[in-house]
Amino acid sequence: MQPETNRDIVLSFYQAFDDRNLEFALSLLMPNFIAHLAGMPEPLSRTEFEEFGRSFYTAFSQGQHHFEQVIVAGDRIITCGTFTAQHLGEFQSLPPTGQTIRLSIMHIDRVENGKIVEHWGQGDALGLMQQLGIVFLPGPKLWAYLLKQLTRKLFKS
Repeated sequence: MQPETNRDIVLSFYQAFDDRNLEFALSLLMPNFIAHLAGMPEPLSRTEFEEFGRSFYTAFSQGQHHFEQVIVAGDRIITCGTFTAQHLGEFQSLPPTGQTIRLSIMHIDRVENGKIVEHWGQGDALGLMQQLGIVFLPGPKLWAYLLKQLTRKLFKS
């Protein structure tokens, strides 16, 4: 069944990815689709976005989008929420960790003639790297310790 409203089209796209129905998800993209992703120097074509999506979903199984907000603004649909999944496949040369990840996400999708033609995506990449153990972010106790050590060194001079 084909979704009817722009909101339905966008939500069906994310649900199809969560359901691992990639063919249906891709059928909701225009041939001239373009994606602007945070951290990517250039927009991705439909083919490049498909490759990125397939590699991400191969690495992270049981993915689920949970949207706390869905805002319709003309031909643009804004979705804000979280994405959860389990890291069970290789991701950018990182072997599977088995970790369950939870990312804050925000998307803006533009719909034209019943299909998504443009996408802007923002995800918490630093949080992802931290959850996978790639990036170490010190907690409050370590910051306090480091500040204390720095203060001692500054005032001993």
